[in-house]
Amino acid sequence: MIWKNKPLLFLFLLLAEISFAQLNTYNYSREISGISETWHTIELPDAIFGKIDNSLNDFRIYGITKTDTIEVPYLLKIASEKETEKNIEFNLLNTAKKGNTYFFTFEIPSEKTINEIDLNFKQQNFNWLVNLEGSQDNNEWFSIVSDYRILSIKNELTHYQFTNVKFPKSKYRYLRLQVTANEKPELLAAETQLSSTKAADFKKFTVKNFSTSENKDLKRTIVDIDFPQPLPISLISLKIIDSLDYYRPVTIKYLTDSTKTEKGWKYNFNTLRSSVLSSLENNDLHFKSIIAKRVRVEIENYDNRPLKIEDVIAKGYIHTLVARFAEPASYYLVYGKPKAKKPNYDISKFSENIPINMAAVKLSEEIKIAKKEVSKRSPLFENKLWLWIIMAVIICLLGWFTIKMIQKK
Repeated sequence: MIWKNKPLLFLFLLLAEISFAQLNTYNYSREISGISETWHTIELPDAIFGKIDNSLNDFRIYGITKTDTIEVPYLLKIASEKETEKNIEFNLLNTAKKGNTYFFTFEIPSEKTINEIDLNFKQQNFNWLVNLEGSQDNNEWFSIVSDYRILSIKNELTHYQFTNVKFPKSKYRYLRLQVTANEKPELLAAETQLSSTKAADFKKFTVKNFSTSENKDLKRTIVDIDFPQPLPISLISLKIIDSLDYYRPVTIKYLTDSTKTEKGWKYNFNTLRSSVLSSLENNDLHFKSIIAKRVRVEIENYDNRPLKIEDVIAKGYIHTLVARFAEPASYYLVYGKPKAKKPNYDISKFSENIPINMAAVKLSEEIKIAKKEVSKRSPLFENKLWLWIIMAVIICLLGWFTIKMIQKK
C-alpha cells in the first residue's frame, strides 16, 4: 500500500506511537474478547497476582482504534463477606438459683427475631455450660440450645472471651438462660441481636506443601504453607485432629523476601494479624487479603503438647473488574507497573447505576510487553590500551618539539 497523503500517514504513525507509549509503561497485557454490551465483568486469573503490586492499583484497560486510544473506566470488586448486626431491646425480669444452676429470665417487648445473645460477666476466668430456652407465656418453655460452652481467660499472657451464644433464628416473648457453675455468675450486661452475614465468594487454592516444626525453647509450633505461585490469600483453615479442649494464641505472617547468607537462606516475614485457635470455634483464620507465596502460622503452646495438624486449606476472595466499554475497539488489559497510582474514574461515584447482572468477557494468554531499548552510547575509547598509546604519542611529540626548539636556540 502506497501512502499518497503524507499528513495522514504522519497522524497514523503518531497515534500508533502514543498507543505504544501508554502500553509500554506496563509489563504484561492480555487481549479482551467477547465484548457485546456496554458493561462487562473480568474475573482476574490466578497467574496475574504474582506480577502486580500488592496495592492492586496497576490495572488499566485500553482500547485501540484507528484514530484514538481509549482508557476504559473500571471498578475492582473483591467478593468479601459483609456482616450486619441489629440490636434488639430486651429486659431482665428476674434471676433464680436451683442447686448449681442459675437462671436469668429476659423479656423481649416487641415481636422481633433474634439469633444471638452477647453476655458480659464480672468474672474474668470461667468455663461454663449454658442452656437457652424460649417461651411465649413465661410458663411453657422450649429448648433453643443445650450444653453450649462459654469461656473467658485472662492472665498476663492472654485475654480471650467466647461469650456469644448463637442459635437459629427464633421469635419468643421470653428467654431463659441457665448457667451451670460452682459460683454465682454475676451478669453485668446482655445484648440480643439479629446478625446476618453475606457469605464471601471464596476460591479454594492449591497448597503446594505445608510443614510443621517445633521451637522447643519458645514452646511454639510453626506451620509454613507454600503455594505454587503468589496468590491473594485471605483465609487459612487448619484441620486439627486433637479431641481434647484447647486454646492457643496464633500469629499469622506472610513471606516478604529472602536473603541468601553463608549460613543459608534467611526469610523475612511481616505480621498480618493475631488470632486464636480454640476447640470451641472452627479453625478458620481470617485476615486481610494479601498476595503471598508463603504464609506462616505460629501457634503458642505454652506448657501444652503441640496440636496435631492433619491438613491445611487456603482460600481467597474472587477479584473481578467491572468495566464500561463505550465504543468498538481492540481492548487490552495491561498490568504490572510498580508504584502505579490508583485510577480515579467517574463510575466510582455512581456505582448504584452499574447493572447487577453483567456478562463476563474472556482474557487471552499473557503477553510480555516488549520494551524499547535505550541505546547505550559507547565511550570513545573502550579499551584503555588505546588511551595509553595516545598519551605516549603525545608525550613523544611534545619531547620532539621541545628538543627542536632547544637546538634552534
